Amino acid sequence: MFWSVNLGKLVQTGRTYAVWVLLAASVALLAAMSCKPAFAELAEPLSALAKMPVREITVFKDGHALVLHEGTMQTDGEGNVVMDYLPTPVLGTFWPFSTDKNARLTSVVASRHKVLVPRTTLTLSTMLEGNPGAQVQVTALSGSGTNTTTVTYDATIIGVPTRTSQELEETNPPNSGEKLPEKSGLVMLKTAEGVMVLPLERIQNLAFKQSYNKKLSDEELRNVLTMKLDWQHNKPASTADVGMMYVQSGMRWIPNYKVSIDDSGKASVKLQATLVNDLTDLNDVTANLVIGVPSIAMKNETDPMALQQVVAGVLAGMDRSRSVNAFSNAIASQVLAGAGGYRDENSQVQQAAHPEVSGGEKNEDLYVFMVKHISLKKGQRMVVPVAECILPFKDVYTLDVPFSPPPELRPLSNRSSEVASLIQAPSVEHKIRLKNSSPYPLTTAPALILHKNRILAQGLMTYAAPGSSEDLAITTAVDIKVKKTDRETARIPRAFSWQGYDYARIELAGTLSLTNFTHKPVELEIKRRVLGKVMKAEHNGIPEMINVFEDPHLAEYPRWWGWFSWPDWWHHVNGIGSIDWKLTLAPSESVNLGYTWQYYWR
Repeated sequence: MFWSVNLGKLVQTGRTYAVWVLLAASVALLAAMSCKPAFAELAEPLSALAKMPVREITVFKDGHALVLHEGTMQTDGEGNVVMDYLPTPVLGTFWPFSTDKNARLTSVVASRHKVLVPRTTLTLSTMLEGNPGAQVQVTALSGSGTNTTTVTYDATIIGVPTRTSQELEETNPPNSGEKLPEKSGLVMLKTAEGVMVLPLERIQNLAFKQSYNKKLSDEELRNVLTMKLDWQHNKPASTADVGMMYVQSGMRWIPNYKVSIDDSGKASVKLQATLVNDLTDLNDVTANLVIGVPSIAMKNETDPMALQQVVAGVLAGMDRSRSVNAFSNAIASQVLAGAGGYRDENSQVQQAAHPEVSGGEKNEDLYVFMVKHISLKKGQRMVVPVAECILPFKDVYTLDVPFSPPPELRPLSNRSSEVASLIQAPSVEHKIRLKNSSPYPLTTAPALILHKNRILAQGLMTYAAPGSSEDLAITTAVDIKVKKTDRETARIPRAFSWQGYDYARIELAGTLSLTNFTHKPVELEIKRRVLGKVMKAEHNGIPEMINVFEDPHLAEYPRWWGWFSWPDWWHHVNGIGSIDWKLTLAPSESVNLGYTWQYYWR
C-alpha cells in the first residue's frame, strides 16, 4: 500500500508544512515496514494480570504488618500467574507458595512488564489516535502569522505516526531495557485529495460522523510478579491456587482505653483499636492485632523483590490460621496467634455486616486479638471495639519526694529561683490501681478515665501482664496537705579521709507532715530520696541505698543536675538513699514521718 501526498493542497495551507509532509510520510512508511524483533515482548491487556486478594493480616503497633495473600488465580499461556501487585517486603520475609496439588512453584520473578492500559480519551490528540478509520470533519488552522485562517474539510483518520516498542528495542543498543512507543506530534488524515499530514496542535475542532471509540489503550511498564509453576508434564490449567506472605511497613494499630470506675471498686475497661492503613486495600480480611512487637532484625532493609522502589520469621501460629501452612519454618519465639477460620476447604467466605472480634489469645510472648471481616481501603482509617472486661481497682495516693541539690552547691548556680521551687513541698497524687484479672495483658495506650460518665482524667496505661497491677494517675489530691522540713543537725570536720583528703560529715534530719482532709481513709505510698546515706526512718519506713546506674527511678538525673559543676569525688564518698512508707491515714488524721541522713563534703 502506498500513500499519496497532495503537496499543492499543503502549499495552500502554508509552505512551511512541506518539510513536515516529507518527514511524516517517511515516518509512516518506516512504521508500516518495520518488523517485530524476535526478542521483543508484546504488551498484554491489563486484564491479563491477576489480582491476588489479601486473606489475613497481622498488625503490630510499630507500623509493620504480616500480610497473607491467597486465592485461585488465572494463569497465562505458559501456565504461570502474573500479578500486577509488587509488595515492598522487609528483607528476608517474602515467602510465596503454591497450594495447588497439580502445580509446583519453581520461582517468582519481579520485573517490569508491558501492559495495555485502556483510558478514556480526554484530548483531541487522543481522540484522533484512538479512532483510526473513523470519518470526521476537521477544522484546522491554515497559513501562518497574520495570514492564519481556519479551513474545514472531511477526512478519514489514518493515525498518529509512532515508533513501536519493537522497533525501538531492535534499534537501541543491547541491554538498554524495554521501551515504550514514541509518538510523533503529527496526525495523518486521508482526504479526497490525498493524505494530509498535520501537526496535532493545528487541529481546532473534530466532528465524528458516526460512533467513535471513547477509550485508548496505551502501553505502560508495570512492576509485576510472575509466579512460575511446574505442571509436572500436565497441560497447564486456566487457574492455580497460590499465595504469598511478607512483612511490610505501612499498617499499624493504635490501642486506646476507656476506664469507667464506680463506687464499689469495679472498673469497666474497654479497649478499642484505631487501624491506620497505608499499605493495601483490604476486603473482608481477618486482622490479627498484636500486643507486643517481635524482634524484626532487618526492618530497615527492603527485600530486592521490591525492585528497590520505594523482617524475619513472623507469622500467625495458631492452628486455625492459614498463615501457618504457608510459612512452616517459623522462629518459635516470634510465633503469633493467628485469626484464621474465615474459610474451610469447601465453603465460601462468610460475609458479615460488621467487624467481628474474638478473644485475645497468647502464644509465646505475644497476644493477639482477632478481628474478622475487616474492609478498609488504602488511605482509610477505622476504629473498632476490641475487648471489654471488668477489673477490680482501689484508690491509691502517692507522694514522691526527690532529692534536691546539697546546700554547698546551690550558691554555685545562677538559677537560684528555680532551685528554690524544686525544694518546695511536693503534692500527693491520686491514682487508681487496676488489678489485671483478665486473661490478656493491658498494653501501653492512652486511657480515658470516667466516673458516672464524667471525665476524671486522661492517663497513660502501661503494660501490665495478667495477674499484675497498673496505676493510672487521676489528679493532684488537694485535700491531702504535705509539708516538708529539712534541717542540718551537725557538721563534723575531718570525719573521713580518702586519698589524702579530709571530708566533713554533714548530718541532717527531715520530716514529712501529711494531713488527710478528705471524708474517707486514704492509702498512702510515700517515697523520699536523699543525697547521701539514710540513717533512720520513723513509722516503719524502709531505708535502702540506690544503685544509681540501674535503679529505674534514676534512669535520668533530675533536670537541675547539669546546673552545677559536681566535684569529681562526690560519688566516691557518697551515695543516694531512699525511704519507702506505706500507711493508711484516717479522715482528719495527721502524721509526721521523720528521717535522718548524712553525706560527706570537703
